[in-house]
Amino acid sequence: MTERPRYSPERKAEATAPLPPVRFAYDAHTWKEITHLLVNFPVALIGFVYVTTVLFTGFMLTVTVIGFPVLAAGLMGARKLGAMERARARKLLGVRIDEPSPLPLKTSNSGFFQQLWMMLKDPVGWRTILYDFIRLPWGILTFTITLTSLFVLWPVLPFIARGLTNADRAMVRGLLSPSDELERRIAELESDRGVVVDAAASDLRRIERDLHDGAQARLVNLAMGLGLAKEKLLEDPEYAAAMVSEAHGEVKLALQELRDLARGIHPAVLTDRGLDAALSSVASRCTVPVKVTADLNARPAAAIEGIAYFTVSELLQNVSKHSGARTASVDVWRTKDRLLIQVWDDGRGGARLDGGTGMQGLAERLGAVDGLFVIDSPPGGPTTVTAELPWRDRSFDTDRR
Repeated sequence: MTERPRYSPERKAEATAPLPPVRFAYDAHTWKEITHLLVNFPVALIGFVYVTTVLFTGFMLTVTVIGFPVLAAGLMGARKLGAMERARARKLLGVRIDEPSPLPLKTSNSGFFQQLWMMLKDPVGWRTILYDFIRLPWGILTFTITLTSLFVLWPVLPFIARGLTNADRAMVRGLLSPSDELERRIAELESDRGVVVDAAASDLRRIERDLHDGAQARLVNLAMGLGLAKEKLLEDPEYAAAMVSEAHGEVKLALQELRDLARGIHPAVLTDRGLDAALSSVASRCTVPVKVTADLNARPAAAIEGIAYFTVSELLQNVSKHSGARTASVDVWRTKDRLLIQVWDDGRGGARLDGGTGMQGLAERLGAVDGLFVIDSPPGGPTTVTAELPWRDRSFDTDRR
């Protein structure tokens, strides 16, 4: 999966960087603005001809079968024109605009008509068509003013060019910029989908490995031991009884491993009694004394409850193995539409997302459901890990079923 670049404050600052001040001297930036204005007319003419041809042909042919595919193909072509205009603005005007997300046609499992409808309602294509449609009169105006000013008003042409190109910058930002919130959300969902798939595959491999190396191996040994005991039952009853006793011990161990595995998939106490009891159970198995405080007047949706449980479970395992702490605490509470979790310990500190203790995986899993994961762990301690999850009422699951 190709990871799209995230929107960042640095990119936003770069996109809104101030322009150099206007001067009477013709510097490189001024010549770029003049070039942009002179090129406006031929570029606007090409875009206008393309748009009118696409719209006229597409709408005229909508009475036939091929009209809508022609219009959809025209909208896809308009996306290419928009990319060219963004590149021209970036090169000549210094306007840096992120490219819109491509339509997910190749990754979509929908049929031809669903993909056709996706192309027909593409807002990026329609905004580009609007941009090219209104650019022709503006391109003629800017070309005429700039060409005339080169011979008549050349002393003040830098100021004229700056004013005209500022209008161009506003048009590019207004019509050819992606919707920041929507595009950022699309990019995040594309990335989070990969995280969820990878996490699910990793969990399946872990369960398969635990079954194969643990309970399955014990059950095979148990079957072999009982078979030998059956053969020795008449020849040597005492030896057979000893083998049966050994097999009984193997059964207990296999059952314990199966219980542990089932608890790792989804603990029964979480389903039956909720997050408070489940976290108390996890805390009791920690090698460090843990105080659990859960201030919840209702139970969240099962998926959110499960993620919260496994997050605390993983964090307490890290406390047991890596922290060297003497005490720890777990606090869980709800604030409006968010579920907050805070795990604290008085250990040696120094925990990091890239420290190899599974913190990065936890952060990715929480991010996949619009959660947050923050670590405050200075060297020497203490360590405070705060996790935040969206709150969904448990009735949401019932309604979906």
